[in-house]
Amino acid sequence: MGRIGARRRSRAVSTGCRAKSNVSNAILGLPAETLALFVRFWLTITPPLPNDALAAAQIKGRERFEGFIETLGRRLQKGQNFLREIPDDIVNEKPDDRS
Repeated sequence: MGRIGARRRSRAVSTGCRAKSNVSNAILGLPAETLALFVRFWLTITPPLPNDALAAAQIKGRERFEGFIETLGRRLQKGQNFLREIPDDIVNEKPDDRS
């Protein structure tokens, strides 16, 4: 194959890789964007704590975060995926639960 043919093939491979990368970014970007918007919304609407409650809230926050990290670690070790569980939750939901 000549240099021109090799360049064309290289461009085609590069274009294909970029297309796959764009799809991967879109798939992975949706949960990240959703989480980021939720956190921004939560921080925007949550009023600040009074100074006398701040220390207790920080302690409770650390406890909850540690519990979250432990749960996350267990789920990752088991190969559990929240996005895969959503269809199961919808199928198992009773019609009366939707109100």
